[in-house]
Amino acid sequence: MKLIVSFLLFLVLNTPEIKAQDSIPFSQTEIIYGRKDGMALTMIQLSPQSNSNHRGIINVVSGNFISSYDWVPRYIERSKKYINKGFTVFLVIHGSQPRYAIPDEIADVKRAVRFIRYHAADYGIDPNKIGITGSSAGGHLSLMIGLSDDQPTDSKDPVDQVSARVQAVGVLYPPTDFLNYGMQNLSPLQSDVMLRKQGVAAAFDFKEWNDSTKTFTSIIIPEKRLQIAKEISPAYYVTADDPPVYIIHGDADIVVPIQQSKLLIKKLDEVKVPNHLMVIKGKGHGWKDQGIEEENLVNWFEKWLK
Repeated sequence: MKLIVSFLLFLVLNTPEIKAQDSIPFSQTEIIYGRKDGMALTMIQLSPQSNSNHRGIINVVSGNFISSYDWVPRYIERSKKYINKGFTVFLVIHGSQPRYAIPDEIADVKRAVRFIRYHAADYGIDPNKIGITGSSAGGHLSLMIGLSDDQPTDSKDPVDQVSARVQAVGVLYPPTDFLNYGMQNLSPLQSDVMLRKQGVAAAFDFKEWNDSTKTFTSIIIPEKRLQIAKEISPAYYVTADDPPVYIIHGDADIVVPIQQSKLLIKKLDEVKVPNHLMVIKGKGHGWKDQGIEEENLVNWFEKWLK
């Protein structure tokens, strides 16, 4: 139960203020990558004005499975290390809980990847050289994009006909297995009361269409909820054709136990997918000056997005 409480306390990006750093000039453009329920899905494109390497990095703006435009300035500052190396960065804002649950958020980020790939020539990037990154909930969503199958959609939109795969993944302290969270057979879904108390119940409030009432209704059958929890867990999608994965995780993290990263790395090792787990001794869920460790992610993308 202690692990469940720790999980629910704070799946948010717990990143301290980052000092400004020198950066080469870059342009900033807001892009609509999709629409749903009458609302626009947006992302921010950050493009170096010189020395572009024609590679794209998707940075998932997400913490606690919430995505906010108000966080963009912080993400821009963090993106400068990528821009300085010639990467074009896309800050993807997805639909958030409490209105949207995790499966909806995964669909949003996949749409963003497809949109970027479809318009790659317009953005000056190679459509086959795209990486994805994120922290905590953003790391989870990044891994879902990187590891899950690229299923075709029924959409007539040509954007939805292109691949949502990426060529490299680099994340920080991500949840990876909602059925074995911190230990075997322990799931956050086992305590609905605690989910509600901590304000994250909506992220796990999976819904289905009710044809009788013409409404979306919450799925309450425990077995079905656990099946969906498995479907949104990156650990169950590992296959030999997955992109290289780099993870940074503090060994004192009580919010997302480092066990989450270790079990994913073990599965990647089993199928021989290139990977690396950087363990930060004594650190929890975010720490001061973590930009130092994040430089390793930049190097990872430079290596695998050649």
